Amino acid sequence: MTTVGLLYPGHSAEDDYPRIAVLLDSDIRLPIFHTDIGEDAHRTDALMEMGSAARLAAGVEELRLAGAESLVWACTSGSFIRGRQGAQEQIRELAQTAGLPASSTSFAFVHAARHLGLTRVAVAATYPEDITAAFGDFLKEAGIEVAAARASGVVTAAEVSTWERAQVLELARAGDDPRAEAVLLPDTALHTVACLEELETELGKPVLTANQVTVWEGLRLAERRAWADDLGALFVRPDRERDEWQPSGG
Repeated sequence: MTTVGLLYPGHSAEDDYPRIAVLLDSDIRLPIFHTDIGEDAHRTDALMEMGSAARLAAGVEELRLAGAESLVWACTSGSFIRGRQGAQEQIRELAQTAGLPASSTSFAFVHAARHLGLTRVAVAATYPEDITAAFGDFLKEAGIEVAAARASGVVTAAEVSTWERAQVLELARAGDDPRAEAVLLPDTALHTVACLEELETELGKPVLTANQVTVWEGLRLAERRAWADDLGALFVRPDRERDEWQPSGG
């Protein structure tokens, strides 16, 4: 049994995680521990407060008692908004408080992209323009080129959580760019797991989404490999990788 503890702000698309657990079809547990979202707003001051040490620490003790082997702050905007150094400090504090290896969804995107050999991506975000730009800056600082970035201008996670499959597909299509080796959908409030296979089939390239990479990152920290055909290129068995999805590196 491998247990990845997830700290998730509020209630939006957390039902993606039990769906992932079912698709993995193994002895992997993904317990969710909700943190206080505070003001639900994709705005710098609100996001800084949402990811404050006090708010995150409140859920850590319960997570430890659940037997978690790793911990992921399942929030992208509440981590990258602090910049690379601030996001590193955030997970360092979490690791010290929990006594567990820790990460966040922002770093999950970076590590997942490196795992797939990606150097140039497109960002399809639900966020306003300034928050989308901050995510792009975070990726660039990690050495990942952003070929294009689309901002949808949605202010609240509550609204994002109501988006249906057609809206997610349209977001990914609109955010794609022919120069990009993959498309990234960064919001953990967005339901994406049910349509990952459809997204990659339609775009013809890997698609990384927030809740998908969050689980992959937690398993990586727990030193556990897992595969599932319905969870996109990130979870494809090494012997079944699709040749046409290998990045050009150019």
